[in-house]
Amino acid sequence: MPHATREGRSSPLVWTIAVAGLLLAAGASLFLGARLLSPAEVLDGLTGTGNTTAVLVVADLRLPRTLLGLLAGAGLAVAGAVMQAITRNPIASPSVLGINAGAAFAVVAAVDLLGITSALGYTGFALLGAAVTAVLAYTLATAGGSAGPTRLALAGAVIATMLSAWTTTMLVLSGQTLEEARHWLAGSLVSRGTDALYVAAPLIVLGLVLAAGLTRGLDALVLGDEQAASLGLRPARIRLWGALAVVLLAGASVAAAGPIAFIGLVVPHAVRMVVGSGHGRLVPACALAGPILLLSADVAGRLIARPAELEVGIVTAVIGAPVLIALARRAGEPAR
Repeated sequence: MPHATREGRSSPLVWTIAVAGLLLAAGASLFLGARLLSPAEVLDGLTGTGNTTAVLVVADLRLPRTLLGLLAGAGLAVAGAVMQAITRNPIASPSVLGINAGAAFAVVAAVDLLGITSALGYTGFALLGAAVTAVLAYTLATAGGSAGPTRLALAGAVIATMLSAWTTTMLVLSGQTLEEARHWLAGSLVSRGTDALYVAAPLIVLGLVLAAGLTRGLDALVLGDEQAASLGLRPARIRLWGALAVVLLAGASVAAAGPIAFIGLVVPHAVRMVVGSGHGRLVPACALAGPILLLSADVAGRLIARPAELEVGIVTAVIGAPVLIALARRAGEPAR
């Protein structure tokens, strides 16, 4: 059953806490890591006036990593909110369109067949794979009719299953390919370089703008196609533009950071409980909450295994499953 649109609480205090949490997470990402640096060294590293080690660690590693976490977190969370609206499925995520599977297949194929090893190469091929897969899923869903939520989900699942099988086959047959691609496949913000950031940033920003412009249509869409049409809207067109927003947001995020799990699924659920399901509030709230969760998980991965690190995709998978179960149980409880 479609989740009804409700206003929920959205006081200035909620937004203040969200912004403060975002600043805190970004600050932690800059100041905390496997290598211990004093606050003064971090500030000197940011300004480029510190010693060589501080500049390398902060300006060249932590700053791009933090910026990518901000962008990818916002992109994945907002993509999840949009996907849940256009499929009218509260447990949908960007992977419904096969974006993760398409990106992973393209990267593994590029490594295996073309010898691609650079972060920029991973980003380019992953973005291409995500986009092509989403287009194929949408084309398959519209064959012989309009792309309703069920057809869209089924088409994405079919393509994702097929591509995942091919990806697994290539990894099993080539240990070298697995070794080269494993960091990207695990989902990580580390060593992506500014080139990957420059490619992903404009696409994610464009996707955020597009999602913000679709909020009224998404509110109508979750109530059903008939009600949306009665309001003078075109459900198929809203769903098409929504799918494009998801491709831009999730495709660019996955391309730059790898297939990070649960951000696009957990964040919209949690945020909806605080601000309600009206997309005028839900979309910007997800854009704030997504980076908070992603950066917090990334910092946790640095500290847990110090001096080594856990990829952020592993951390989000570990914490995401129980959080999602708790949210689902809470959502299923009768009102008291």
